[in-house]
Amino acid sequence: MFTVIITLKNTTMTHKKNWHQQHTEGLSFGSRLADKVANNMGSWKFIIIQTVIVAIWMMLNFIAFIQHWDPYPFILLNLLFSTQAAYAAPIIMMAQNRQSERDRHQAMADYQTNLDAKLEIEALTEKLNTIEVEKLDKIIAMLAAMQKEK
Repeated sequence: MFTVIITLKNTTMTHKKNWHQQHTEGLSFGSRLADKVANNMGSWKFIIIQTVIVAIWMMLNFIAFIQHWDPYPFILLNLLFSTQAAYAAPIIMMAQNRQSERDRHQAMADYQTNLDAKLEIEALTEKLNTIEVEKLDKIIAMLAAMQKEK
């Protein structure tokens, strides 16, 4: 795990980067671009914009007076959709694979945190048991001393 040291007015704090920060910093330009494209294509904004563009495309082809560049049944529009789907599917799959990788990293970080907490709790329990035994030994010694005084 990477460590960042911050110094503020004679106070030094150590801040460790979490799994998400480490993962995000390790992504290539292509990976970040694929994630953004997949996020945008899976949004209502994208669906609405695409619907408006398709409606305008169809209206302009229906009312074109001189030349229809894509007459009904809109073969060119279908070709554009096919091309978009051919590129969108692998990009979305790449983003899903990275999401699975992020989930694995998060699960591993959660496991490590739980393991560290367990070890710390065990150490505290052992320390409390030691303190308890020491107190009991002192109480027994005090009782024995009181018995001798009688």
